[in-house]
Amino acid sequence: MNDLLHAATQFPTIVFTLLLGLLALYWLLVIIRLAPLELFERDSLKEDHLASTLVSLGFAGVPATLALTVILTIAAVLTLVIELLVLRWLPLGLIRIPVGVLVLWATLVVASPLAAMLCQALHRGLHRYRPFTRRCLLGQTVVVTEREGTGGQAFAVIDNEPNSRVKLLSKHDALPVQGERRVLVKYLPEEGAYRSVSEKAYLETRVRLNRLRLNQKNRHSTHYSTSHEYDVLSEGRHREA
Repeated sequence: MNDLLHAATQFPTIVFTLLLGLLALYWLLVIIRLAPLELFERDSLKEDHLASTLVSLGFAGVPATLALTVILTIAAVLTLVIELLVLRWLPLGLIRIPVGVLVLWATLVVASPLAAMLCQALHRGLHRYRPFTRRCLLGQTVVVTEREGTGGQAFAVIDNEPNSRVKLLSKHDALPVQGERRVLVKYLPEEGAYRSVSEKAYLETRVRLNRLRLNQKNRHSTHYSTSHEYDVLSEGRHREA
C-alpha cells in the first residue's frame, strides 16, 4: 500500500491524482444536486468547445464530464502501472520531467479510444434517464420516423435505440424525410427539441473543417475562427436544418 501511495504522489502520476480528486468532488456535488451534470455542454456544436471536441473523438451521447472522468481514470491507471513497473526503478533525476510529460501524452492517447468504446457501450442505458437526454445527445445520429403535417416538426429515434424518441424542428427549406439518418447539432431548450443536419452533410462538414484547420496550421496567416468556418459550411452550403 505504501508503494502505491508513493507512486500516486510522484510525477507524472500526481497530475491524474489531483485531477481525479477534483472530479470526485464534482461528482459529489452532482449527487447532492449542487452542480449540473451538463457542466461543459453547450446548446450547439458550432463553436470549438470541450463538448464538441469530445463528440468529434467519438463521445457523442454522453456528458462531457462523464467522458472526461472515464478518459482520466483509464489514463491514471496506465500511468500508475508505468510508474510502478518502470519509472521508479530508473535513476531519472531531472529527466523525470520530460519523460513524465511523454508518459502523460502517451497514456491519454491510449486512453481516449478505450474510453470512447466504453462510453458507447454505456450510453444506451444512460439515455433512459432524463438528465442524459438533452444537450448530451448533440452529435448523436438519429433516424427520422414521422413528420407532423406540413410543418417543420418531426420525430426520430436514436440510432440502434428503437425505444427512444427525439423531437426535431426544421426549417421549411430543409425538412427531414422519413427514414433519413440525421445528426443532432443544436438543442432548443424552450421547445425541448433539436436542430439537425443530414448525416452526409455532417460528415462532409467535419472533413472540410479538418482540412481548414490543417491549412491554418501550415499558413499561420488566416484570421477566421473555427466557429466562423462552421457557420459558412453548415449554413452557406448545407443549410442547417
